Amino acid sequence: MSDTTTIKTSELKVNRWAALAILCTAQFMVIMDTSIIGVALPAIQEALNYTPSELSWIFNAYVIIFGGVLLLGGKLSDLYGPKKVFLWGFAVLTAASLLTGLAWSETSMNIGRALQGLGAALIAPSALSLLMTIFTDPKELAKAFGFWGASAAAGGSAGVFLGGVLTDYASWRWTFYINIPMGIFVMIAGAMLLVSGNRRKGKIDYLGAVLVTLATMVLVYSLVMVDKNGLLTTHTIGLFATSLALFIAFVFVQKRVQAPLLPLSIFKAPNLSSGNLIMALMAGAWIPLWFYLNLYLQQSLGYTAFFSGLALLPMTIVIMVLMVGVTGKLIAKFGFKKPLIAGLVALTWSLLWFSQVPVNGNFLSDVLGASLLGALGMSLAYIPGTIASMSGAKPEESGLASGLVNTTYQVGSAIGLAIAAAIAIGTTNNFSAEAGVTTAALNVGFQAAFKAAACISGLSILIAVFGIKQQRPQ
Repeated sequence: MSDTTTIKTSELKVNRWAALAILCTAQFMVIMDTSIIGVALPAIQEALNYTPSELSWIFNAYVIIFGGVLLLGGKLSDLYGPKKVFLWGFAVLTAASLLTGLAWSETSMNIGRALQGLGAALIAPSALSLLMTIFTDPKELAKAFGFWGASAAAGGSAGVFLGGVLTDYASWRWTFYINIPMGIFVMIAGAMLLVSGNRRKGKIDYLGAVLVTLATMVLVYSLVMVDKNGLLTTHTIGLFATSLALFIAFVFVQKRVQAPLLPLSIFKAPNLSSGNLIMALMAGAWIPLWFYLNLYLQQSLGYTAFFSGLALLPMTIVIMVLMVGVTGKLIAKFGFKKPLIAGLVALTWSLLWFSQVPVNGNFLSDVLGASLLGALGMSLAYIPGTIASMSGAKPEESGLASGLVNTTYQVGSAIGLAIAAAIAIGTTNNFSAEAGVTTAALNVGFQAAFKAAACISGLSILIAVFGIKQQRPQ
């Protein structure tokens, strides 16, 4: 008897595109949650009496739990079915959004943000697993991935825009309350329209789950604290060493338990290891681009946070249009390797362009072209990279594979941003030692950060060329 419970034939009669709309709404919400409070931070700081050094924990509490629990979320998706875990995640996210909206202190806010990260860590891998379960035709899957990626881009931009509008015209609390009606809608519609998905019988490897969750959380924590502690300090190196020891212990346990959390055999799947490494590097280049472009617009060009969000709108439009209408067709015609390489080349070129931005630059000549080129790169590379990262995984391991790719992307973004931040701060400090901390000194740091991100992106090109096996178009 098989240890895998597959979906019933009757479940496949569900309107797949209606189900996709639910999954895209979920992706929109998860990404929006990471960006919507950025504009609201000053208001939250004043209302809850955060000190400047403590304010970063509104982000850190979310990121650490989200990154730490993703792999476990993927495993739970395989064991209990992605639909069930997806709905669990939304129940947690919706309740946590109520808590953060009602927050009366720093502690209540940080706990609420951590719970939001937990909910998102259950949603992300289960939603991706459902996507690959519902769409089995390669052409339709590529198209569905296009909508999936576009919803992520829309969520990022909508978060910046809505954060400004809600904070200015209602209250910062509405940046959290907005999740509640959306979450309730997704839970009701998801319960009615989503298929149960593949479910694998088995037990949870509790020791492995604890080890990998702690290892990932310590790693992400060490990275988000680099800005405060420094990159090569005793404190940071000690945290890195602790994380490495926990990961080694996790691998040791996985080799010896009967039902491992992460069967190491999954890495034998074609392209899975190289694909995950590429996704980590892609995130490590893209997130610094987005982060330092925002800073450049506000600190070098003098834009407000709201107008900075509007300036990034062309990038979002390009990503949405290309992911929905172009990338899937390119994958169907050429396979995923060629679009992946082309996208990574465009992303690297964009970062090199940004590395030359002048201190008193012009949006049209210095920002628009480079930002659209970066958007083109992500539009071409993100979907093929995701497909490569999950290619060859068994259907009953789709939740685990999606949890793995989400984890590598999250950790990669944290590593890339930490490296870029360390280089930017060091470069700015060296420049300002002579002239003081001026706009010019900050701008030199921004240029250095873009160069560092370009190196990360360039490394991903080499791995794509030599590490990814060409897949025949289907």
